[in-house]
Amino acid sequence: MNVALGVGGGIAAYKAAELARLLMEHGHSVQVVMTRAAQEFVRPLTFAALTGRKVITGLFPGENAADTLDSATEHIRVAQESALLVVAPATADLLAKFAHGIADDFLTTMYLAFTGPVVLAPAMNSNMWRHEATQRNLDTLRGRGHIVVEPEEGPLACGMVGPGRLADPARIAEAVNTAIARTRDLEGECVLVTAGPTQEPLDPVRFISNRSSGKMGYAIAAAALARGARVILVSGPVHLTPPAGAELIRVETAAEMRRAVLERLPEATIVVKAAAVADYYLAQVPSQKRKKSAARWSLELDPTPDILAELGQIKGDRLLVGFAAETENLVAEARRKLQAKNCDMLVANRVEEAFGADDNEITLVLRTGEVIELPRASKRELADKIFDYLLQLRLSLHAAR
Repeated sequence: MNVALGVGGGIAAYKAAELARLLMEHGHSVQVVMTRAAQEFVRPLTFAALTGRKVITGLFPGENAADTLDSATEHIRVAQESALLVVAPATADLLAKFAHGIADDFLTTMYLAFTGPVVLAPAMNSNMWRHEATQRNLDTLRGRGHIVVEPEEGPLACGMVGPGRLADPARIAEAVNTAIARTRDLEGECVLVTAGPTQEPLDPVRFISNRSSGKMGYAIAAAALARGARVILVSGPVHLTPPAGAELIRVETAAEMRRAVLERLPEATIVVKAAAVADYYLAQVPSQKRKKSAARWSLELDPTPDILAELGQIKGDRLLVGFAAETENLVAEARRKLQAKNCDMLVANRVEEAFGADDNEITLVLRTGEVIELPRASKRELADKIFDYLLQLRLSLHAAR
């Protein structure tokens, strides 16, 4: 693979030379892009000697010491030719620029033009690392699906001891290889995802619903697209921008969601039911708004269709993933639901952590009996983990046949 290695300006820049060597050993061709500050710590000639390629050090031909630029649009060409972008060290300045779309040099401009996987290896002073601004920027970048290789703890160049040391180059290289392996592993798949809540009307202005934000389902759709799948996203009412490239079907009620899912099911090879479908609905909805009064309003509600259970009966060879938000007995309830709905994987989380947040911690219960605890991470990161384990599960199921 062609890998673009961005080198930021920090004392850890010298370790990027070892990373370049490891990436070359793994068979990748490496195009190094150095910021102006990085050149204060390591000479471009070092990377040129290691990679056998000229090093890019500036955005315009006149600024480039190595004279590598053919035109003022070279950053577009490098972005298009690279399968992955890794930045090590990723300084606080670079993280902020990436998070907020500031493009004032070759690396930051290329980042905006780059559409592939991104691996970031931060390195900085401990206080800078812990600062709320840095952590918010990292949350933004993780939310885009970028892999962040956390810095290590230890003595820093400034004399402090704490988190901020650049991760070992071998760890960073491993993260690069993992990201590359994911790049097109869903190519040829059609992933049908449901997301968000449903709204069951009580009258023309009132409805029954829940607090689902749709963020997990939209993260799953984004992860599937990034890994090469065609994605059909059936979404209840949410305030989210759908991932570019997904075919979006908007619905409101459980009945509408069921109809949309069953209509598109023949196209799907993987179904991920992340939507929080309302459990009950009012069968006879009045055509006029009910006026408020002092009288008690009693409602007789019927259960909504169990879309997941119906899919479990007709899924055939498709992989089926269900979700469960529980207040108690998380694993036991997840196992029960997995069996009852004939799922291949059940993603379980606690109600108090499931709705609205950008991150979560989840438990995967697999058809093979495995239970996998995934620690708190962004929902986009968790979406990739779900697909990682789902593809492993498919291999296990095929081997058992």
